[in-house]
Amino acid sequence: MVKKVIIPVAGLGTRFLPATKAQPKEMLPIIDKPIIQYLVEEAVASGVEDVIFITGRTKRAIEDHFDFSTELESHLSKNGKKEMFDEVRNIAKLARFSFVRQSAPLGDGHAILSAEHLVHGDEPVGVLFGDDIVDSVVPCLAQLGEVFKKHGGIVIALETVPRSEVHRYGVVDAKKISGNVYEIKDIVEKPNPKDAPSNLVIAGKYIITPHVFHELKKLDNSKDEIRLAYALKNIIGKMPVYGLKFEGKRYDCGSKLGLLKATVDFGLKHKTVGKDFRKYLKKVSKGL
Repeated sequence: MVKKVIIPVAGLGTRFLPATKAQPKEMLPIIDKPIIQYLVEEAVASGVEDVIFITGRTKRAIEDHFDFSTELESHLSKNGKKEMFDEVRNIAKLARFSFVRQSAPLGDGHAILSAEHLVHGDEPVGVLFGDDIVDSVVPCLAQLGEVFKKHGGIVIALETVPRSEVHRYGVVDAKKISGNVYEIKDIVEKPNPKDAPSNLVIAGKYIITPHVFHELKKLDNSKDEIRLAYALKNIIGKMPVYGLKFEGKRYDCGSKLGLLKATVDFGLKHKTVGKDFRKYLKKVSKGL
């Protein structure tokens, strides 16, 4: 079972400036919950007990969010707001949290490698990037976990996109094994659509093994960035790398449009504002 997850959150979030000038992009809210909490809840619902954040200099708000807040909790308790008190208190109880400062912005692979000392022996570990939220009945990481239990190896979340959009992603050349499970034969980073091997793209969620750390160390340090995709590409052929076309809807919350889409869809399902929000959207749509 996957009991640990690495969540890299050291990026600068420049696509959301000026909103991210003084706060991490991962703390931008979807209704009343920050993006990063959705990822942690996905991990915990998948059986994870230890969450390792790879942070940067401006990410203190993430650490504070997953810590206890004595002053706030005392205020809520004194004012009889028990439901809100419990919700705030339980955030710090979701998992055991560790925070590792990435020494330099040398790429997502370098961020993951920064957590190697917290992964022991041959244990598998999940990797969740802070931009991708999947709304699904079974958590996406749990779906990957089922593939790992059956096949072992490395497991990557996949989804199909229009071929015109493949230039934005890592694209896989893959052979279907059964159902939605594939064996990956190659990874091509951001190809020209006419050269892409498929329209199956990597969706920012993984289960990796220590072999990945070994490959990350072997990458040429003279490159500007150490990328996870490069390490995975080098592993292909040495050991099985699987892909799962997961069930659920992915939101790219690293883009403004993706965050807006998530806000609308989650807002419509929200237990306190969903009904009124739906009425408002109907009213707005009539004026379009």
